Amino acid sequence: MHTSRDRFLDVVRAGAILAVIAQHWTMPVLSYSDGHLATGNALATPGWWIVTWLSQVMPLVFFAGGAANLISFRRAASTRLWLAGRIKRLMVPVLPLLAVWLVVPDFLRGLGVPPQPLQVASAIAAQLLWFLAVYVLVVLLTPLMVAAHRRWGLKVPLAMGAAGILVDVARFNDLGYIGYANAIFVWVAVHQLGFHYVEGRLGSLTRRGALALSAAGFGVTALMVAFGPYPASMIGMPGAPVSNMSPPTVLLAFLAVGQVGLLLAFRPQLNALAARPGVGDALGWLGARFMSVYLWHMPALIVVAGVTVYGLGYQTPAPGTVFWLVMAPGWFAACGLVLLGLLRLFAHFEVQRDTGALTVRTPQLVVAGLMVSGGLLGLAAHGFAPLSDGIARGPVPWVLLATAGFLLAGKQIPVADLLGRAVAVSERAVLKR
Repeated sequence: MHTSRDRFLDVVRAGAILAVIAQHWTMPVLSYSDGHLATGNALATPGWWIVTWLSQVMPLVFFAGGAANLISFRRAASTRLWLAGRIKRLMVPVLPLLAVWLVVPDFLRGLGVPPQPLQVASAIAAQLLWFLAVYVLVVLLTPLMVAAHRRWGLKVPLAMGAAGILVDVARFNDLGYIGYANAIFVWVAVHQLGFHYVEGRLGSLTRRGALALSAAGFGVTALMVAFGPYPASMIGMPGAPVSNMSPPTVLLAFLAVGQVGLLLAFRPQLNALAARPGVGDALGWLGARFMSVYLWHMPALIVVAGVTVYGLGYQTPAPGTVFWLVMAPGWFAACGLVLLGLLRLFAHFEVQRDTGALTVRTPQLVVAGLMVSGGLLGLAAHGFAPLSDGIARGPVPWVLLATAGFLLAGKQIPVADLLGRAVAVSERAVLKR
């Protein structure tokens, strides 16, 4: 078992979040005319689906999360303290995002932004909360899954994978909604792989063994795409009848095996990279702000697209053309600068650490986690509609549910102060604009 900080996991986490950002900032194909924002996906370009086999890194996020969760769970004084710390730490960086996006849609409407582009922006700002909603559920299951791992070992992810296959069979035979069960089976299976890295054979694989594992994972993925009902792209595509991501298919579990094996094959080189001067500091900085970077990189894109596409009439070039390649660095630089500005405003919420005593019991923490997950899932599904459209039909019920779950999980920092500061920061940002 790893007892000191694992640089490999730090590199995997940092690489995953940077890949998420690169993919999301690369994908948009945008133009605006007569009150309508046309949106497309650059990765829908013929042949570009192969990029998603590496750029779809959510499996790596759950793998690294599983490893980190097992390490921290083993060190925790109690299950109760561990659950409380995880739930609160995941939710704290979300609070300023909720405060800002309760205000922004009505502010943009007041500036005269038409309904359709406003709806697109509000939906994009919320849609990435799906990950947190699922991840909180995985965290709640972690104590049980650790016990299962201790007793049954590799049989646990294999059983989860088998359940995922059965879910897909039902899904592709006119029971579509059952596919959402794989949000648990698939991601818990990948999460368990992280356990086997910390306490299992994954952590001791030779390069040859890791490459064989990677070939098996990618090979099964390729066979399932070639002969099964699965699309080749590992992300959802506009107009596609089936998505491997929403809900997740079991294909992502095999993709995870391929990706994890590939990274493990180069673990000595990645550890050496992490040990280089400056790289370790950068990994530490990014790791402390992981959720803030994840949550705010899409609002950064919204700001840049709003100014250039909506405000200045810029139209993104056709993907893959020379003009697209020339303009991409400037697009990335603009988004990066906006993201850094947003992090200066809001990342300090995440960096704060727990200083309060915990008094709540484990059943209450489970209820709190379910409330947080439900609220975030509702926001991801419905977006941040303007409050002027009606309080009950907008984001407020979901925000209240998630925030109530945070409050129920115990007192980490003064929540009223936190929300007040978040609202004040958002108002100052709005006034400056």
